[in-house]
Amino acid sequence: MAGLSLRCGDCGAHLKSVEEAQEHAELTLHTNFSESTEAVLNLVCTVCGKPCRTKIESDLHTKRTGHSDFVDKTMEEAKSLELNASAKVDGPQEESTASESRNSEEMVVPEIDKKLLEELESMGFPTARATRALHFSGNASLESAINWVADHENDEDIDEMPLLISFRYLQKTNAEVAKRSLTPEEAKIKAQELRERARKKKEEEERRMEREREKERIRIGKELLEAKRIEEENERKRMLALRQAEKDEEKRAREKIRQKLEEDKAERRRKLGLPPEEPGTSKPSAPPMRERKSALPIKPATKTEHMRDCLRSLKQAHKDDDAKVKRAFQTLLTYVGNVAKNPDEEKFRRIRMTNATFQDRVGCMTGGIEFLEVCGFEKVEGDEFLTLPKQKVDMAVINSAGAELTSAINNPFFGVL
Repeated sequence: MAGLSLRCGDCGAHLKSVEEAQEHAELTLHTNFSESTEAVLNLVCTVCGKPCRTKIESDLHTKRTGHSDFVDKTMEEAKSLELNASAKVDGPQEESTASESRNSEEMVVPEIDKKLLEELESMGFPTARATRALHFSGNASLESAINWVADHENDEDIDEMPLLISFRYLQKTNAEVAKRSLTPEEAKIKAQELRERARKKKEEEERRMEREREKERIRIGKELLEAKRIEEENERKRMLALRQAEKDEEKRAREKIRQKLEEDKAERRRKLGLPPEEPGTSKPSAPPMRERKSALPIKPATKTEHMRDCLRSLKQAHKDDDAKVKRAFQTLLTYVGNVAKNPDEEKFRRIRMTNATFQDRVGCMTGGIEFLEVCGFEKVEGDEFLTLPKQKVDMAVINSAGAELTSAINNPFFGVL
């Protein structure tokens, strides 16, 4: 039989050493301690070699594996412990006093969680290593024991069974603890000090956490400001790119018109039997050119500006209903796209103005019908239909209308600036 632990008879607290018992007595004024004893066996399974330290452990091993034959090596272990103890007696003179005082003490294996020990042994850990890991990790959990083994696997005593000192004469120890016990007043003052120390520690921790939270808030605020700045810069660049694209599109449209005029002029000279103009004289002076332009019908470039004005008026007139404006733009784009894809189909060049869907999406919107008229549609049959005559289909105008509608749909700032 060997003392494995100390138990407080007043509250039942389980204590691992005399030092803990003394601290417990100072805090609680409990003085009734007793030694907990249990037969520590060394039963070794003859089949797998697993050591079991109690009868309950051996029964569990038999139930789990079916192994029922054990060899009792308890006496052999006790003899080896006695030999180790006697070997330590021979030493310097100054150690003789300590050796004599240890005659009243016994080295015992600490009490650990048997289930956790079995799990560690089933994982392949030696009994001594598993016991040491559970003891020094506080019997907390299997994971903490494995972490302890990983952190101390290079220790020289990793495979040595841990031993604790247990006093046989607890009456003397209890008396010493009782002498050192605090009076009720002293215990009250001590408890107040402990509470005050805990309160100050908690306040310091709260202040530290508040400083950390403030730093985190400042960091997040800076990141949000930087993200907003980058987003605004990207939006500005996107708007500049859209405006440049619109200018380029308008420039290309003017260039196409100029080329078309040059081709028409050359065709008329050919029909009249006139020789082609020389390259140096193909471009007339500025005033005649302006006079000739004023004599021609509305050019697609001017129509492009007129289309943009119609769409801008539509959006500004209904700026409180973005969904309705976007639906009108998409409907107009559908009409224009159908004509561009099928210019010879009359059904795509004829719109019934009394149609409920047309009136809801386009007809009731300011500038909607005007936009179609700029594209070439004409009101016929008492304003009941909008018709685009086949001979008046101008693909340059239709394509310009599609480009303006696409820009108005995709540009969130269209009609705002």
